[in-house]
Amino acid sequence: MQMKCAALLASLLLPAAASAQYAAPDSTKPKPDPAKPDSVKPAPNPQLAATPINFSGVLFANYQYHGEAANRAQNKFDLERVHLTFRMPAGDRVLFRLTTDIFQQQSSANNADAYYRGWVVRAKYAYLKYDYLQAKTPADWAAFVRMGLVFTAFIEHEENFWPRWLSTVPTERAGYFLPGDGGVSTLVTFPNKLGELYAGVTNGTFFTSRETDRFKDYQARFTFPPLGKSDLSYLRTLALDGWVYRGATASKFVNGGLGQVSPEGTGLDRNRWGLFAGIRDPRLVVGLDYAQRMEQGEGTSLNTPASPRTVIDTTGTLFSAYSVVRPFQIADAKSTIPFGIVGRYDRVKPNTSRDGHYNVLIAGLIWDLSKRSSISLDYQEQTPHSGAVIAATKTYFLHLVANF
Repeated sequence: MQMKCAALLASLLLPAAASAQYAAPDSTKPKPDPAKPDSVKPAPNPQLAATPINFSGVLFANYQYHGEAANRAQNKFDLERVHLTFRMPAGDRVLFRLTTDIFQQQSSANNADAYYRGWVVRAKYAYLKYDYLQAKTPADWAAFVRMGLVFTAFIEHEENFWPRWLSTVPTERAGYFLPGDGGVSTLVTFPNKLGELYAGVTNGTFFTSRETDRFKDYQARFTFPPLGKSDLSYLRTLALDGWVYRGATASKFVNGGLGQVSPEGTGLDRNRWGLFAGIRDPRLVVGLDYAQRMEQGEGTSLNTPASPRTVIDTTGTLFSAYSVVRPFQIADAKSTIPFGIVGRYDRVKPNTSRDGHYNVLIAGLIWDLSKRSSISLDYQEQTPHSGAVIAATKTYFLHLVANF
């Protein structure tokens, strides 16, 4: 009897519960007009729909074969990195740019031989650019300001001369600084192509790290084309550059600690300066670099009465010379044979108070697959001398670059 009563009760309640799951129609809402099927849809924003996005990218890849004794016959195919760049206007005189750096990261785990590998995407440049002076004629001044992850003083400029897809430019390879950093910068172009002035203030931690202390880096570059009106096309492209980079980093005792004399609030100098001369012609590229770095560091002291804080000053120098030659175009300007020869020599002295130094040698052949893609067969060597503490390398490369 109880079973029958329960079944009867369920049969009465289930229809009511089912009907409660569906909301009753709202008679207060207006019904769509069948003659105007889109009358209830929001109209698209014509300004957003018409905003153009400029997309480009660069792919860097290589095959490498090692010849040094410790790694002899080691070889691999390596997709070094991919740069993807997006540009779009953000109003009158305002442009937004984002360049991503996609690369394969390797990090050791517990000092084991195994590696965790993964592809990482990070921003290399990301900024708003505002043209506060627009040149209407060649005799006018032009200037813009960038804010965000911006170019540092010199590396991006030198990449117009040296083929970055073979190796980083000398100052970057030697660890002087990186091409991008968080901050604000401006570039002023003088009338009649008489040169340009760059100036900027950045964090000093570069695009690979967040800001870590209160100190900022100040930098400037002046570029002057002394023969811009020459009858020889080679000489018209001659550029003379002087650049300076003055910064500081926080002491490792900035927060003090148990037993320390006191917190150390002063910064440690991190300064660089350099000179550059370069020719950039489709048939011939030549570059000469001289740079100097002056840094302060702290020794093994503990900032205690028994082990007072000490500051160590170090000065290093860099000299580099390179060239990219298109012999067939030099012999005949109308030649379409896409062959080139590249060579570079760096001499890096990390500390001028010691004899240790190392040399970098790059030599190879370039073949252009198209106007936007090239391959090279090149040899790169890094050789320490007089006790310099740096790895010796001898590597044969097949490099590939594709601009798209």
